[in-house]
Amino acid sequence: MTRSIYEQALGAQFGNLHPRIQERFGFSSKDQVASIGQGVMDRIWFNKWATLPLAIGSARHIMFPEGGSGIPFTIENYAYQDGYGRETVTWIRKFQFKRAIRHFDATMIYSSERKRIVDYLGNKQHLAVDLDITAASNGGIRIRSGAQRFYEGWIQFTWPAQLTGTADVTEWYDDNRQKYRISVNVSSPVLGTVFHYEGSFDAELIPLKLIPADAKPLREEARE
Repeated sequence: MTRSIYEQALGAQFGNLHPRIQERFGFSSKDQVASIGQGVMDRIWFNKWATLPLAIGSARHIMFPEGGSGIPFTIENYAYQDGYGRETVTWIRKFQFKRAIRHFDATMIYSSERKRIVDYLGNKQHLAVDLDITAASNGGIRIRSGAQRFYEGWIQFTWPAQLTGTADVTEWYDDNRQKYRISVNVSSPVLGTVFHYEGSFDAELIPLKLIPADAKPLREEARE
């Protein structure tokens, strides 16, 4: 039976997650379901010194140079096997600002070679990021980014640590509010905090036979 990529990464720690977090992170392509959520980001903030790289990234659905409070938010997670037969989970995040919908998308796979989840940021899988995943003390899941590799045609290299951002993500379930909570912080050695958002949302598993075509990246990268 195919296990979710998060069960593979966490092993026995998966049992330490809150039951609602286990539900959201425990399905695989064999289950034919999707996790669809919506809520509000209490705060989205970005470092104005990082406006240019964030603007470049926004063209490929990797963060964006915009902030605010009370921002409506949706998240879509689909599990499927990609063109290389890898178990994959999408992260399609949309933020509804007054003048535009901003995207922050990714596809995650479990790399048997690296023994960890690899996160392809954006919609073209140019940037592959190693993830360290642990169970948080509050029953949530904590995801921290590591080494980052760039792939474009025959070009490939690992980004120097000084030029990369480190993402620290925690998602947990708030029993008092009966909502999922999330906090995301991206920082760099040079600029400090580059991008941050936090908020809450509702999510449910829905039956699904086919993954929407626009939920998948525009291209897939074989290199992990």
